[in-house]
Amino acid sequence: MIPARSFEGRSVALFGLGGSGVATAKALAAGGAAVTAWDDNPESVCKAEREGLQTANLRGADWSTFSSLVLSPGVPLTHPKPHWSVELARAADVEIIGDVELFSRERTARAPGAPFIAVTGTNGKSTTTALTGHILRAAGRDTQVGGNIGRAVMTLDPPEPTRNYVVECSSYQIDLAPSINPSAGILLNITPDHLDRHGTMQHYASIKERLVAGSETAIVGVDDIWSAQIADRLERTGREVVRISKRLALTGGLYADGTELMQARDGKIRKVASLEGICSLRGQHNAQNALAALAACLKVGLKHDEIQAGLSTFPGLAHRMEQVARKGNVLFVNDSKATNADAAAPALSSFPRIYWIAGGLAKEGGIEPLRGFFPRIAKAYLIGEAAPAFSATLGDDVAYEISGTLDAAVAHAAADAAKDGAVEAVVLLSPACASFDQYRNFEVRGDSFRQAVAALAGVDMIGGTN
Repeated sequence: MIPARSFEGRSVALFGLGGSGVATAKALAAGGAAVTAWDDNPESVCKAEREGLQTANLRGADWSTFSSLVLSPGVPLTHPKPHWSVELARAADVEIIGDVELFSRERTARAPGAPFIAVTGTNGKSTTTALTGHILRAAGRDTQVGGNIGRAVMTLDPPEPTRNYVVECSSYQIDLAPSINPSAGILLNITPDHLDRHGTMQHYASIKERLVAGSETAIVGVDDIWSAQIADRLERTGREVVRISKRLALTGGLYADGTELMQARDGKIRKVASLEGICSLRGQHNAQNALAALAACLKVGLKHDEIQAGLSTFPGLAHRMEQVARKGNVLFVNDSKATNADAAAPALSSFPRIYWIAGGLAKEGGIEPLRGFFPRIAKAYLIGEAAPAFSATLGDDVAYEISGTLDAAVAHAAADAAKDGAVEAVVLLSPACASFDQYRNFEVRGDSFRQAVAALAGVDMIGGTN
């Protein structure tokens, strides 16, 4: 735990008592703050009280006594309407911050030189965070990994000068972290997402920009117009910018040439790393993730051979193009993390012959943006609420069935793929949808896929859960 000592002696309101909220409340209390916590869910309040936290309904509180409102990231800050706790805090001129801001202040106070890599982007940030942490650990660095992936940021070990931090930051967290100041800030990409929370693409992009704008070195993917414009703006302000691209041969920066990672600098081009034969980093999207990790690790002092060694031993992440089993010529891949069309595109682009399981709670645009990948799909197996709409999009272009449930989709896809004469046929769960119509979250959906595959006769499971 990181005790939030910069809040010692202050009275702090905290709203949102999920896992990260409870962890943050404990960190504040450990640092000497007087914390008053609340949640709209009575069960969460009761659980927090059982864990020794002081709770009180903040609607009736005297907000003039609070120095800060610490808000859980999932609570609406601006759109579609500010949460009532936000309105009360603003009326009392109380600052509104989140757990990443607490971490940033503690690092600045305790160990401002501690290497801090912050990762954001619409897609790819979890893999990039895990990969960067893996490379640093493989090189022998004391490394803490958390934030929007795995451990809540305030449960990490306290800042020390030689302790490295790799923190995944969602747009929600950045919105609540005004002083975030990483050694290396990574912005992978920006595509439409979370617009119900941020209102417009302009607002969403501006929040993402804050992370790299506060960084010593801004590492920016320039394959989309929003991010490319951010890189240009930052460079004009004098910020050190490292551009990365998975598809453009840059004249300055890092880019992918197939599986080779290239560096262009001072008019010279050289290979700095390779992804050849690394199955966990298969696909163009993973080239971008690797480029970002490479740039960040160079920033904090790793050598090229250390980075290559870390890339080569990266096991991958569960639910992100996770290879879970084989049966004859059929490979089973769990990409449950693909909760929108843009997130599903990398997996669909990585395999030539796909038996695609898709569906769930659809997001805006459905699967129309994936039309270019339809020739790769041998057949689609549609599940959940999105099945009728997805079937209309597929139309006569792709053979499909409405399977309804994931178990049925796995059984039918496996049977059809077994008859395929391709060198490798892939049964791919890449839903392009949220999971909430049938599952609590994408992890539960991915675990269900793995269990359904394991129940098939004659399958060889691969490597546990990564």
